[in-house]
Amino acid sequence: MQIEANSPEDYLSKIPIERRPIMEKLRAVIKANLSAEVEECINYGMIGYVIPHSVYPNGYHVNPKLPLPFMHIASQKNFIALYHSGIYMDEALMKWFVNEYPKYSKTKLDMGKSCIRFKKVDQIPFELIGALTQQMTGKEFITLYESNLNKR
Repeated sequence: MQIEANSPEDYLSKIPIERRPIMEKLRAVIKANLSAEVEECINYGMIGYVIPHSVYPNGYHVNPKLPLPFMHIASQKNFIALYHSGIYMDEALMKWFVNEYPKYSKTKLDMGKSCIRFKKVDQIPFELIGALTQQMTGKEFITLYESNLNKR
């Protein structure tokens, strides 16, 4: 479910009112823990956290006009989603997150390649999300991204 929005604030104003406090808290936790080279924006119809062209001029290889996507959050129909591009590129980070999750949440981890789905939105492990955000800087992500591109 993509939301047409011009800014993160605009995005939040267009989601169901009961989801706003949760998304605002998730956004605040991520912003408080991001490295300085990562910027917040609207990207792919979600609130995005990207490496801007001022830091990584090459942009995203799929479309170099776009900044390099790092993390996203979205209010989907049946869940809130957190997308972390580094988590599926870095096996050690994935392993860390999977091992840490049960320490912070009683719910079963519902995860795809880079998508972590929170169906019980009142049980989002915000502290763990903050720790995940701190695990990788934007510059570390660029290095990881480029090493994965070179493998292709």
